[in-house]
Amino acid sequence: MPSTAAAQAREPQILGHLLREWRTARGMSQLSLAMRAGFSARHVSFIETGRAQPSRQAVLVLAEALDVPLRERNRLLGAAGYAEVFRQTPLNAEEMHHVHGVLEFILERHEPYGAVVLDRHSNLLMANAPATRLLGGLVDSTLLGASPNMLRVVFHPLGVRRSIVNWQEVARHMWGRAERELAAPGGDEAGAALLEELRGYLDPALLTPMPPTARGADLLLPVHIRTDALELRVFTGIMTFGTPQDVTLQELRIETFFPADDASADVMKRIA
Repeated sequence: MPSTAAAQAREPQILGHLLREWRTARGMSQLSLAMRAGFSARHVSFIETGRAQPSRQAVLVLAEALDVPLRERNRLLGAAGYAEVFRQTPLNAEEMHHVHGVLEFILERHEPYGAVVLDRHSNLLMANAPATRLLGGLVDSTLLGASPNMLRVVFHPLGVRRSIVNWQEVARHMWGRAERELAAPGGDEAGAALLEELRGYLDPALLTPMPPTARGADLLLPVHIRTDALELRVFTGIMTFGTPQDVTLQELRIETFFPADDASADVMKRIA
């Protein structure tokens, strides 16, 4: 069994590997990261190669400069031999009661239009009545359960995709967003497995990256839905908590649906 000293000697190398992965994922050079973090490029290089052991604060500064999610900041701290800083509180915990109340308020006030609350893998945590009714009319019941995965609900052949007129636009956008969020460094096995499943549902032509000019759709994605019973044009938007210090809060996503025209507004009111 390796000694404690030997294990500690390997920790900077593990940390350096993780930092290098995040820096590469963000498209940053050592120099640009150093300038953003207020370090020298030499110091960043030494940390990545394991020649320097950074302080706890230095790890946090580098993680902030790389915009690393809180869950992965804890992992970086652990790799450097430090205790985790950011807690992860279950949404149903007593201390999250006020947060749960805020989410319920947002969902209720968004009626008669649909709104849902998702976790980091897009599992459905909460939904208002219009969203629940709309999903029930568009998706095969086998895809719905206590906490269905909304990416699967959209991409699966028996999912919402059957009713989306502008499917290629929606699929390309949603795949790009899923890939950015689930394929980031960090060893997220569940996220990687979900991505692999979604990839199997898509035409390979839709897996190509979106051009930079299409990134504006990250704010509002137009979706045209048509079935025998209804025609609906909506925009979807994603909201997150501003400056959370809890892993659970940072990973929550509130997705809201807005009518794109008066006719769609009337349809959504009838659904509600």
